[in-house]
Amino acid sequence: MKTKKIVTLILASMLAVSSLAACSNGGGTGATDATTGAGGETQATSGEKEIVDFTMFAAMSGKEKDANNDIQEIIAQKTGVRVKETWLTGQDAGEAIGSIIASGKLPDLIDGGDGSVTLYENGLLVAWDDYLEKYPNLKEMYTDEEWDKFRMDDGHIYWANVFGNSYNHINTATGQNGEAFWIQVRVLEWANYPKIETLDEYFKLLEDYAAANPELPDGTPVIPYTCLCEDWKYYCLENAPMFLDGYPNDGCCIVNIDAGMDKPKVVDYNTTDTAKMYFKKLNEEYAKGAIDPDFATQTYDEYIAKLSTGRVLGLCDQYWDFAYNIMGPFASPLQATDGTEFRLDQLGCDYVPLGLVAKKGMSQQWHSYDDELNQSSGCAVTTSCKDPDLAFAFLSALLDQDIHDLRFWGIEGVDYLVDENGLYYRTEEMRENWKSDSYKAKHTCEYSYCPQWMGMSRDGINRMQPGEQPSEFVLGLAEPLKKCFDAYGVGTYVEFLDSEKVVNAPWYPLWSWSNSISSDTPGGVAWKKMGETKHLWLPTVVMSKDFESDWAAYQAAYAECEPEKFLEEAQAEVNKRLETAQSYGWTPN
Repeated sequence: MKTKKIVTLILASMLAVSSLAACSNGGGTGATDATTGAGGETQATSGEKEIVDFTMFAAMSGKEKDANNDIQEIIAQKTGVRVKETWLTGQDAGEAIGSIIASGKLPDLIDGGDGSVTLYENGLLVAWDDYLEKYPNLKEMYTDEEWDKFRMDDGHIYWANVFGNSYNHINTATGQNGEAFWIQVRVLEWANYPKIETLDEYFKLLEDYAAANPELPDGTPVIPYTCLCEDWKYYCLENAPMFLDGYPNDGCCIVNIDAGMDKPKVVDYNTTDTAKMYFKKLNEEYAKGAIDPDFATQTYDEYIAKLSTGRVLGLCDQYWDFAYNIMGPFASPLQATDGTEFRLDQLGCDYVPLGLVAKKGMSQQWHSYDDELNQSSGCAVTTSCKDPDLAFAFLSALLDQDIHDLRFWGIEGVDYLVDENGLYYRTEEMRENWKSDSYKAKHTCEYSYCPQWMGMSRDGINRMQPGEQPSEFVLGLAEPLKKCFDAYGVGTYVEFLDSEKVVNAPWYPLWSWSNSISSDTPGGVAWKKMGETKHLWLPTVVMSKDFESDWAAYQAAYAECEPEKFLEEAQAEVNKRLETAQSYGWTPN
């Protein structure tokens, strides 16, 4: 590791002051004499510690930060590392990782998403094992049992998933970060806040509202419902039958426990009566014009652009996939046809989640109250990194409480204040700043695909991230959202769903296995064919003029994929995970 100069308290104070000034004049703090490098190049400025510039690629959509980003520079001074993040553009994860490997030019850090196993198979990742023992912050992220789940077939750990991991308390979630049927609060207000449980009730309300309110104030026509079918995100269309039947998000199949937690049975949700009911309903809604005619062909960027206009009344998606990208546009002023200004969030275009079911009165598990461990992908250090030890030291430092606060709360006095009891809070101006895309680009630095915590802060007072701070969560809601929360008597997005509170099963979530399944087995071959067939046929049956005929043709094509071979391997994985949990002392309640 390179020797670094000590950062004095005076320098830290100066950085904070200069950051405050930058907020008012649009400038940034940082190394004004430095030339930004890449691939582990050392940068230095007069009077400041040496900074090593790393690169990171995340195989997900994201927004790049401005050069000399305020908080990024403060973190660089504290850690000796600055990271240039790049994101997925115009390719799926597998294609992007394939291109990176073919180029021979790997970033220092990477989250390969669905391409993570390919990176491992090509020997392009650095094992975490020794560094976990060296850096307790990293080791603390998971228990020994959980870390063992990350081990590849050579016995080593090559990445850590950074999401859904709670420090101290796990049940602090205010949001539904996972999947749901979402609806704009203005639609619910218009209907006097009805209880919506089924697909029929949901689409009837969307249709009725659109008929009575066909345009936004600027004349933009509304779309009752849209969907995303691009690449692996076609789950927005594909997996609702699993949830509608009340099951949790195992992703690739249903795991039925009617015979007991110790006797789980894998079931294919693609062939159930509920699956046919669901797609028939979408077919009917498409025929009525209630579903976006471009749903089957729109790209992710087009989907987000459409949602950002506020014209889409309803959708089925995971919150993280859309919500963060539309916050900025929703908080920006627009001009109505009469010349007045309006904002989409103040109009009531924000969404709340609904846990719909196949039949009224059913219980469901749209929300998982426990942390979810996804061992199929995560943050990794590549063999191209010139200083792996420094990279792991940096990842560890990001979990130090002061740096974690910088990442998610910002700078004290600029982005949040502290009351007499030590509780962090923001002013309305601060909250508005953190909704602004331009402010976030020049000022905030989450390093969002690097190790992080949810849950309680180490101080036992605050939450690790502002979205889970109860007082901040409520105050950060737009007025139409607050009215909606009050009308339904709920205090969080989670409460909207009223999901059954259960402890996650030892095999959950099974998608953490199927996301990285090998195509070298009969089940892996079947899985690939199943995905290709569903990609082709599901939009077709939704748009069909003869649903029954096309549904039968789809089911026949699906059967030819031999899904039973995949289900057999899925059952084996469930059994394996159950046996592993039992070896660590797990017993059914």
